[in-house]
Amino acid sequence: VHVEESGGGSVQAGGSLSLSCSVSGFTYSRHCMGWFRQAPGKEREGVAGIRSDGTTSYADSVKDRSIISQGSARNALSLYLHMFSVKAEDSATYYCAAVGRQGHEPCGTHCSGGYCYIGFNAINAWGQGTPVTVSS
Repeated sequence: VHVEESGGGSVQAGGSLSLSCSVSGFTYSRHCMGWFRQAPGKEREGVAGIRSDGTTSYADSVKDRSIISQGSARNALSLYLHMFSVKAEDSATYYCAAVGRQGHEPCGTHCSGGYCYIGFNAINAWGQGTPVTVSS
């Protein structure tokens, strides 16, 4: 599995950002995809997740000001995150990930004990991430 994020950069507080991710080599038709972020000196945290049927889940910190969406192209899945009314605390390196899904579990994102999960499954493939800096 190859994961590649893009779209990061500098943004003014109160503005918006749009991130993209491409996941190739992933063969699960039923899956969860998600965005995570990690600020310097802090643990990685979940931001938003989406199930292959389109059901979404958001962390409280970004809920109501973020939209996660997905797409597909030949041999690759695409994941997007649009965030508006950004704050200084949104500054972080953003990562996306994909995992297979067995049932109808929600695709919430969370990290615990050094591992990160979407739904019930741990993530074992990460990209390089894309850094976002929010300036006031």
